Amino acid sequence: MSQAGIEAAAGHGVRTLVELKAETQRRADRNLPPVAGIDPADAREALAAIHTLERDEWARAWITVGARYFERAQKSAAADTAQARADFLRAWHNFNMGRWPTENAAQKRKAYENALDAFSRYGEMLDPPLEHLRIGFEGGEIVAYLRLPVGIRPAPLVLSIAGLDSRKEDIAASSDAYLRLGLGVLAIDMPGTGQAPIKVDIGAERMFSAVLEYLTFRPDVDTQRIVVQGRSWSGYFAAVLAYTEKARIRGAVMHGGPSHGYFQREWQEQGLTTREYLFDLFEARAAIYPGVETREEFFAFTPRLSLLARDLIDQPSAPMLLVNGARDTQVPIDDLLLLLRHGTPKEAWVNPAGGHMGRSADFPSPRIAQQVVMPWILRAIRGEVPKPD
Repeated sequence: MSQAGIEAAAGHGVRTLVELKAETQRRADRNLPPVAGIDPADAREALAAIHTLERDEWARAWITVGARYFERAQKSAAADTAQARADFLRAWHNFNMGRWPTENAAQKRKAYENALDAFSRYGEMLDPPLEHLRIGFEGGEIVAYLRLPVGIRPAPLVLSIAGLDSRKEDIAASSDAYLRLGLGVLAIDMPGTGQAPIKVDIGAERMFSAVLEYLTFRPDVDTQRIVVQGRSWSGYFAAVLAYTEKARIRGAVMHGGPSHGYFQREWQEQGLTTREYLFDLFEARAAIYPGVETREEFFAFTPRLSLLARDLIDQPSAPMLLVNGARDTQVPIDDLLLLLRHGTPKEAWVNPAGGHMGRSADFPSPRIAQQVVMPWILRAIRGEVPKPD
């Protein structure tokens, strides 16, 4: 068997089957990522049907649960829109868990297709509706969702990039939070994930530049008031755009993203063993790069992406908010501190007790979003965060 084949057969990583099922249920019970939003009873049902670490079996179990809600939503759509909308969303949550963290098996790819279908039907029932964008790009297309607040035209906008294992649907599912603040949201997959047309490499941020250019033709969007938001891995692209698109954006939120140390072999060898991640961390990380299958190929590819290696870190940038936890085992906190020491002055929020993304028992994801990230985005949109001369 090839090295790639050995690694593919290695199972879900650092957890045994018993540990994986117990930890998944614990997170579902506490509404913690990546199982947040899934009913604990649905998780219990899916996990009861999983008897091995085989990826197709994982996906099939979640597909079975999701399909029940999808079928119920189809039947009730005409008579009870609210119930159908809730069931399509619940179906999506389960399908989405079936494909998590990356679509690296046949049934996982099926789960992802089902998730896209369920979410599309859910989005059609929202008020205001979710607009499905298809933007021409290098012979292919960029697929994204756009949702704008009622009565505000042109609308300020958050260009919100999904992370390594999340998808644009995860962002769009929480778009009500933006709309309540008078902000539109454009949700998009990062390169190498979901429906993105390219993989991660130097220059992959051109995909987001193409979206910014597309928005100049949208009279309903205020292109003078755009903030970029990156979560986890995609925080890297938020930071890159703060340098490369500083003239077109009001600011960028780098929430738990990498800048330099993350891309070095020493950190990756340590980081790939973390139990903070549920399973298949190497598989998810490797999948975003072109032609990378083995660990040696992975270690050789990533250093080029460092903001130091790219000579960006000392360049002037749009305003940035840097957010993470001091105890993050997935992205080194030193990557945030490095950005603070270079280039344009930046703002930062660090949870001393926080893990990845700054999360802790006292500061779960919703609290960080509501008390840290959203207020800063509003300040940036309003021009209250000074831009460099």
